Amino acid sequence: TMTNIGSDEKVLYYQVDYTLTDVPEDAAYFHAQFRRANPLPYKSVYTIVDGIKGKGQYVGTYMAWGVNNNRWWGEGEIKFYMDDDLEFPTICGTGTEDYFCGSYNFDVQGRYTEFSTPYTGMHQVIRPDGLYNSQTRFGLYRWHIMDPIRFDTGLKVTIQALGWRSEGRYLPLQDDIASVAYWYQTLPFEKFPNLPSKDYLEII
Repeated sequence: TMTNIGSDEKVLYYQVDYTLTDVPEDAAYFHAQFRRANPLPYKSVYTIVDGIKGKGQYVGTYMAWGVNNNRWWGEGEIKFYMDDDLEFPTICGTGTEDYFCGSYNFDVQGRYTEFSTPYTGMHQVIRPDGLYNSQTRFGLYRWHIMDPIRFDTGLKVTIQALGWRSEGRYLPLQDDIASVAYWYQTLPFEKFPNLPSKDYLEII
C-alpha cells in the first residue's frame, strides 16, 4: 500500500509486471518492513524486525543511522533469533561494521570512507557542515544472497547500538536509527506495526 501522509498532493507512477501461471500453495512471498527509533531509548536494543511467523528466507537489511554522540558508534552486534531460539540468538555478529563487511571503523586515512559492492556497502556518509547540519549520518546495506538466512517457523532480528566511553567501557547509544528488513515467507503473515506519524518520521 502506498499512502501519502504529507500535506501536498503527489502523482505516483508505477508499472506491474506479472506472469500467468499456477502458484504453489507453499510459495514464499516478498515482504519488506520499515522501522525507526528516534532516539533509541537508553540501553535498548534496536529491533530490525520481529513477529515473523512461518517458513521463509531473510534476504537483506538497509539501515539509515544518525549518530547523536561523538566518537565511534558501530560496536553493536546484530542477532538473528530463528525458529525456537528465543533466549539466545541463532546467529550473533561481531560488530556493526563487520556485518556490513567493513572494518576498523570504516576509517581510511582518518575519515569515514564510503564503499559499495553488489551485496554490501556503506554507500552514504552525510557529514556535518559546521553550521546547522551537526550530526553524521550513514546509509548501509547488506543483501543475504550468497549467505541466505533460512527459517522454518519464525524470525526476529535485532542490532545493538554501542560505542565506547572512558576506561574501555561500552557506551549504550541513543541514536536515530531507521531500517528496512527484506524477506520471503509463506502465507499467512503477521500484521505489521503501524507507521509513525509524519512529524516523527521527519529527519531534522
